[in-house]
Amino acid sequence: MSTISQLKKSLPKNIVLIGEENTRPFECDGLSVYKQKPMAVVLPNEVGQVKKVLEICRKNKTPIVTRGAGTGLSGGAMPIKDSVVLGLSKLTKVISINPEELTAVVEPGVRNLAISEAAEEYDLYYAPDPSSQIACTIGGNVAENAGGVHCLKYGLTIQNIESIKILTIDGDELVFSRDDEGLGLLALMTGSEGLLGIITEITVKLTKKPEVAKLIMAGFDSVRDCANGVAEIIKNGIIPAGLEMMDEFAIQASEEFAQPGYPLGSKALLLCELDGSEESVIPDVDTVVSLLSKASSLRVSESEDERLLLWKGRKSAFPAVGRISPDYYCMDGTIPKRYLADVLEKINAMSKRFNLRVANVFHAGDGNLHPLILYDAGVPGELEKAEEFGNEILKLCIEVGGSITGEHGVGVEKLDAMCFQYSDAELDVFHQIKAAFDPQTLLNPGKAVPSLHRCAELGNMHVHHGILPHPELERF
Repeated sequence: MSTISQLKKSLPKNIVLIGEENTRPFECDGLSVYKQKPMAVVLPNEVGQVKKVLEICRKNKTPIVTRGAGTGLSGGAMPIKDSVVLGLSKLTKVISINPEELTAVVEPGVRNLAISEAAEEYDLYYAPDPSSQIACTIGGNVAENAGGVHCLKYGLTIQNIESIKILTIDGDELVFSRDDEGLGLLALMTGSEGLLGIITEITVKLTKKPEVAKLIMAGFDSVRDCANGVAEIIKNGIIPAGLEMMDEFAIQASEEFAQPGYPLGSKALLLCELDGSEESVIPDVDTVVSLLSKASSLRVSESEDERLLLWKGRKSAFPAVGRISPDYYCMDGTIPKRYLADVLEKINAMSKRFNLRVANVFHAGDGNLHPLILYDAGVPGELEKAEEFGNEILKLCIEVGGSITGEHGVGVEKLDAMCFQYSDAELDVFHQIKAAFDPQTLLNPGKAVPSLHRCAELGNMHVHHGILPHPELERF
């Protein structure tokens, strides 16, 4: 009996989707240039059904690609040929909220923003806030270790979860907690991109709403002056709740789209939010204003509505750029903060060399860059040129001591870049970890960790007379 037949026989009606039209919505995630229709899609309503899917796929050696909301930007949720997509979007229960312990227990399909909405009656919220927080799910956030504009002060996903419950490929239930002794398996699972297990329950940390939050918006006549402003704030011991930069192109696009009142004509924009008690925030606002003396324009939010509107412009940057270009390629690299101005200047030089416009928006506080490369897939060669441009940006991030990803993950998008960042020995360790959790390589195969063969080929090594170089390398 085939995998599909067993799934349909063992699961309730309408949970298993087959056929080209039914599976088409699941052929890609937010990185839509890579597409592959799966053999089937399963949308379980409860964890017992997830176990049954694992059992059937394991026995038939059928690959499983776990999917949340599909908002990922690295192709991590893209199916592979003859795979089953395991969609967890129906597991949406907020199981419990404990206002005394400042925690909430939720299923993986709960939307990021829905956690804060559920905790609002206790004057609590969930701090990590990716730009896609209205749609992205907490399970996907854990899989990618997502961040957001407030991650500088409150941390990424890993700093805001207390424990997770997973199912292994064998159907065993494991719990990884912050309180565990020994190996940090909670950290290992966070950002593992669906390669090691299926997340079925998450205990998140909730944060008390601050008494006061003020947003300072500063426009600058140069990117370097803006980057220096970031350095001055951090150097003076002030840790903002959020510290974001945008370049001139991104400012214009966001203003046209959301109309937050950004200073048009500025070469760079800095958004600095300070929150906490009134007696701590007000002096810090005065200090930051004095430190941003080179700003050509300065504005401090006077109301909560004004603060949210100014943030709306930044969080709308991606759709704003989408209005002015047929396609764009969103990059995700991280660099040491001291190189912000240098890297941005080099990205702008690359933009001229590749003849492709780029809008820069990024988390200045932790150096997480999100250049948006504009292109037109309808023009032959432009997609390939945009991808080459993106790889050059990632190489630059590595050269200055950074990383190829901050929160979007590797997926299929950055497999080649992994070969630049990690040695063969390091990649071999990654493969050993994968084999320990998933010996048959059924969970999201071909994602996140490149084969050593791929990296060897990327190093301009070719097959001669039918003989592969380095035959000692295992071929995945």
